[in-house]
Amino acid sequence: MSEVPSELRDEIPSFDSKPAHVDHGPIDWSGLTSIRTAKSALEIGSIVALAAAVFFGLEGILRWTDTPTYVFPKPIDIVRTLANQFTDVYAHHLWVTMSEFLAGYAIGATVGLALAALITQKPFAEKVIAPYVLVMVTMPMIAFVPFLRLKMGFGSWPLIIAVALAAGPMVMINAATGFRRTDLAKIALARSYGANTFQIFRKIRFPLALPMIIVGFMVGSIFGLLTAVGGEMVAASEEGGLGERLVYYSSLARMDEFGAIILIIAALGVSIYVLFYFIGKRWASWEA
Repeated sequence: MSEVPSELRDEIPSFDSKPAHVDHGPIDWSGLTSIRTAKSALEIGSIVALAAAVFFGLEGILRWTDTPTYVFPKPIDIVRTLANQFTDVYAHHLWVTMSEFLAGYAIGATVGLALAALITQKPFAEKVIAPYVLVMVTMPMIAFVPFLRLKMGFGSWPLIIAVALAAGPMVMINAATGFRRTDLAKIALARSYGANTFQIFRKIRFPLALPMIIVGFMVGSIFGLLTAVGGEMVAASEEGGLGERLVYYSSLARMDEFGAIILIIAALGVSIYVLFYFIGKRWASWEA
């Protein structure tokens, strides 16, 4: 008997504890997010060592070149300033920016997800909405903040609207892409069993599109955060905010405080990525 070709052989499933491939996104966070899956303590130590090398290397270069603080602040001075003034100064401005960002992001993400579901079900709606979405994607929303200020005053709503306009299209585009990736054979099978449009959307389209929806939420949140900070730099609210502090400290050449604000914004961006990494690992790990 001739041998069966390899591509026609039945594959015996393996139940090993370690998967052959794990999708971890653009950056592998396994060393920080799961001690069990880390190859060894060397992996975590390498990450910490690299961060320390960059931190203290930059500190050494600035001291060796005798760079003035008003030109480029030293990392140790930035960390010291952040630790000493966080509760009294930075915490308030962080709360102002986060409240504007979260409110605008919630509105934009909700509307964007709803529009994504609409345009994938109604092609005519996509023809009407698509040109406006293209304009919002290609135009920086912080440009509208001064106009919104003149109309709505110096409260938080102009920045909330700007964040919603920045985050919503990103959520909509990625979610719509996920909805369109649904296997038509599964939809045909569901219809043959009598499933209606809402049941197909809830049981098939939405679960299969969830990985792309999570990506849309992550991208939209990053765009929303940048818009919130940039909008405060263009026209800050009465309460202040991280963007307003950036402009204030840079105008006075107080670069230690300026660097502390940059460090806070960077920490927020990394936190957003890590948060959606865990969400994707929990709710969309099946895609791997």
